[in-house]
Amino acid sequence: MFEFVKKIGSRLSPDYGLQKAMDSAIYTTQMRYAVSSSIESWAPGKPLKLLFAGYAGSRNTGADVRVEEMIRQIRHLLGDENIALSIMTIDTEATRGYFSTVTQLEVPQIFPPFLYSECPKHHGVIACEGSMFKSKFADALSVMMAGSLGMANAERKLSIGYGAEAGAMTPTLKHFVQKQCRDSLVICRNEESQEVLQKINIRTRPGADTAWTFTPSPKSVGEKILKEKGWDGKQDILMVCPINPFWWPVKANVVKRIQNIAVGKYKDQHYKSIYFHDYNKQDQKSYETYIQALAKSAKRFATEHNLFVAAVGMEKLDRRACEDFSKAFGSEQLPPVIVSDQYHMYDMISILRKAKFMVSSRFHAIVCSMPGQVLSVGVTMDERIRNLMNLRGHENLYTEVDDQQLEHNVYQMLSDCHQHQKKYQEDMCKTVVGEMKKMADMGKDFLEELKRVYPEFASKHQGRDWQSYLPQLSDDLTSMVEKYS
Repeated sequence: MFEFVKKIGSRLSPDYGLQKAMDSAIYTTQMRYAVSSSIESWAPGKPLKLLFAGYAGSRNTGADVRVEEMIRQIRHLLGDENIALSIMTIDTEATRGYFSTVTQLEVPQIFPPFLYSECPKHHGVIACEGSMFKSKFADALSVMMAGSLGMANAERKLSIGYGAEAGAMTPTLKHFVQKQCRDSLVICRNEESQEVLQKINIRTRPGADTAWTFTPSPKSVGEKILKEKGWDGKQDILMVCPINPFWWPVKANVVKRIQNIAVGKYKDQHYKSIYFHDYNKQDQKSYETYIQALAKSAKRFATEHNLFVAAVGMEKLDRRACEDFSKAFGSEQLPPVIVSDQYHMYDMISILRKAKFMVSSRFHAIVCSMPGQVLSVGVTMDERIRNLMNLRGHENLYTEVDDQQLEHNVYQMLSDCHQHQKKYQEDMCKTVVGEMKKMADMGKDFLEELKRVYPEFASKHQGRDWQSYLPQLSDDLTSMVEKYS
């Protein structure tokens, strides 16, 4: 009886309603395609119109960096004269100055009508969100990604998920993804994600994250900002990138929203619109334990090695966690808080790469710091950091956010990094080069899929070697390639 009630309840949820709305929009598009002669279609001599479907605009540094590099790669492969690119953003002010040459389209919270209107104006969709198919954060985000790909499939256009991660999904979301993405190609950033999608019969190719080739602001920019925050310019730096890992997923709840508006209830849980964090008293206690453990381990390690400590928020949503960490640190001079709501992605990565050591619960803080050879350890809430550390061969350098021995284990991991610096840095350099090679293969797979869908599209790209499939690399990355290829 309980399972029956649970199943009926899932069918009545706003997230399920969103899936059904997208289903209807895609079906209507499919029927229109079958009978209409006025469909926007590509032909030789026309610019190829591609829509990047993502969640830019939340000031999530990692998400913006990976999309920036995705766009640079596609522009490099196809040539600006042959394409017209657009990207979805939830806040055009937050992405001002990002994504050169790309038209930014502001997407509303209730997005099915927007996708129904916008996707058919393009010749293809590239889904670009990292956590593309999973229920860990919000089903709505995956519905947006799969729905965008499904809209392209409805008109038999290019439909690619690029650098995707897939994980556990609710039954209704899994069914939606399976149905709408059956004709898409999803290039995954790890084998684990491929396995998830292959089980529901979605075409996949191996790939990588796309943030590896990013070029930040000059080193002097990060140095200047850190000095303004109290760094003496000499001490080695330990950066800690905390989050609140216990208030996910975000779920739609109309009743809570009505009470929130009417009497101010659920303020601490409110995310935006009708969405609320799943956050109870036990979750809050777990979060406080996590913050205290990070602060105590960081303070012990920093004191022993005379390090300057800074709390870095890779997404504006992390500000509260960074401030809580700084307060919990409990020293006369609290660690400064540096958050992406005040610094754009180019400066944020310049800041990150000034660190000597890092403790992070943010996947892209680790990814984006690795080209700077920052010695990083992970405290993970899901499979992303776990997969990355396993890829590096550093299974000993991550633990879980709810680890009962978190304080002790973080300190031990940092101490291990200090003791074996050269080895870990070489491992990271080899991983960076290896991932860039995978990213080059993604470029090849993209061109092959484009050729399959649009056989007459003539790419001017000449594949001389694997590096020719990548956007221009910085001098530091070029030197790393020369040394570790």
